[in-house]
Amino acid sequence: MTTSLDPAAVIAEFIDAVSPYDPQPEASPVALLGLRTALGDETFTLSDHVIRAMCRALASYRDPEDRGECIGCGGRHLDENLHCKDCGRLHGILGQVIADHVRRVAASGAGSAPGEPA
Repeated sequence: MTTSLDPAAVIAEFIDAVSPYDPQPEASPVALLGLRTALGDETFTLSDHVIRAMCRALASYRDPEDRGECIGCGGRHLDENLHCKDCGRLHGILGQVIADHVRRVAASGAGSAPGEPA
């Protein structure tokens, strides 16, 4: 696996990895991909098999930063503690426990300051 951040090398490695399994390697390419980076320009010819492999790879990909969607604002920026960076809502078990506690305190009217009787 490429550890380089060279996009052309990554694409070339993907093509090399899936091309041996192409059932029709002699078929005409279905796409021509041009890539311009700081390292230079590259052109790749893509077969139907490679495009389908890209589609399958994309469909099965799960980003490690994907922790779901905020049920409060719909944002997709939950941190590792399931705290929404957009609206501040806590999710998961901890978030549910805190939200339930806040509702109980609000319902009981026990919103006094620490050290004061509730």
